[in-house]
Amino acid sequence: MNLPNKLTILRIILVPFCMFFIAFNFCQDNATLHLIFSIVALVLFSLTSLTDMLDGKIARKRNLVTDFGKFLDPVADKLLIIGSYLALLVKHADDKFYLTFMFWCLFIILFRELAVTSLRMIVSSKVVIAADIMGKIKTVSQMVAVIVAIVEPVFCSLTGLNTFNIATYVLVGISAVATLVSGLNYFKAYWPYINPSK
Repeated sequence: MNLPNKLTILRIILVPFCMFFIAFNFCQDNATLHLIFSIVALVLFSLTSLTDMLDGKIARKRNLVTDFGKFLDPVADKLLIIGSYLALLVKHADDKFYLTFMFWCLFIILFRELAVTSLRMIVSSKVVIAADIMGKIKTVSQMVAVIVAIVEPVFCSLTGLNTFNIATYVLVGISAVATLVSGLNYFKAYWPYINPSK
């Protein structure tokens, strides 16, 4: 197994750990412990996200692109983002507005991924549509949104300020819009190859 594929598998292995540390909300009375877990969550998620950039870059640079990697890389990305959003939902389950907002943004992500994956399967024998710039913006915006969602409570804890999660809402909202636009772009690209009557 080559290095890019090992990095992809490492990313999948790290996902549950990211989820655990992001969702950790058992010792809110202990500010120090809560801060430590939040910092661990930030470091873990950032390192795990970094492997996403590294595996593709290494695979292309060293000509190590494989069918296994093409299959597993997007699966790992989806697991990381969806798992992290679910962990944030668990952590902030007592905040109804946060919960509702994140739920619908996660719904957009899930709908987009399921729809695009289904489209690819249907037209795979006819054409392969390469990922466009919006797909990359979508992925980066989702990762940045999760990082901010982890950092903002830490910032509030250290400074004593209450930002009301405004930065999180803005960036998660932007990532949801980018996800939606990316999905619509795929539908537009694949539509000529779909016959609604069949």
